[in-house]
Amino acid sequence: MKFLIAGLGNIGPTYDKTRHNAGFIVLDTLAKRHGQEFQTKRLGDLASLRLKNKSLVLLKPGTFMNLSGKAVNYWLMDNGLGPENLLVVTDDLSLPEGQIRLKGKGSSGGHNGLAHIESTLGTQEYARLRVGIGNHYGRGQQVDYVLGRWSDNELANLAPAFERAADAVECFALEGLVRAMNTYNKPIP
Repeated sequence: MKFLIAGLGNIGPTYDKTRHNAGFIVLDTLAKRHGQEFQTKRLGDLASLRLKNKSLVLLKPGTFMNLSGKAVNYWLMDNGLGPENLLVVTDDLSLPEGQIRLKGKGSSGGHNGLAHIESTLGTQEYARLRVGIGNHYGRGQQVDYVLGRWSDNELANLAPAFERAADAVECFALEGLVRAMNTYNKPIP
């Protein structure tokens, strides 16, 4: 069985280590764990790995956040997969920093990357793993906050959350959505 795991973010050094790139960071964590490196391909950076009898294609779209659906749709079609074999990893303002939540379907919740994927695929029926980035910003400062960089110290403190998110991706692929939700949709202690 094969899965496309799409970590959302924005490409280029301008966006490196920004909160909006939480999906990229989780995929980087997963690839590093398995000794894989990303290669630039059509519409994004890709890596692949095997977990037991499962094959995972890791995609960091190169289309920028607001056009993520273009890359996701292309690589689903290229791999002969449907939305049931897709897991999208993204940042979430409504979750406390470092908390993760896995769902089998749902709305975009105002997230432009998810909205574009839904629009392009024509469905909300795909799994998503949201990584909390908190909402520590004042009125009218949301864009600056999500595009703001985490400090090296903040990233070090969040490393366990990114590892936990990578664990959740593996559990999703190996044991299924329900088991992964039951295991990882718990508040951080």
